[in-house]
Amino acid sequence: MAQAFVSSRLQPGKVVVFVKPTCPYCRRAQELLGALPLRPGALEFVDITAAGDTSSIQDYLEKLTGARTVPRVFIGRDCIGGCSDLIEMNQSGELCKRLQQIGALQ
Repeated sequence: MAQAFVSSRLQPGKVVVFVKPTCPYCRRAQELLGALPLRPGALEFVDITAAGDTSSIQDYLEKLTGARTVPRVFIGRDCIGGCSDLIEMNQSGELCKRLQQIGALQ
């Protein structure tokens, strides 16, 4: 179930962030990505607590990405890491390059 939950949301050309609503790092990632000129439909925040099986989803995210913490940020089908990785990529200019490569920017 967890694998299907995660896999069904990952798509080329889309940024998907797995979050928990109470997590301050998740809110920071949402703020950062929300401020970028992404095309409509190119950004999705997935609340893993709404699925009812948070622990198994985090276990699967760990198997897939090497970490079970949230946020887990995917650009296309590639996980770039969490909030600090996202901030670092944004500051270096790499984030906009990757978003442009997948066609997510307006």
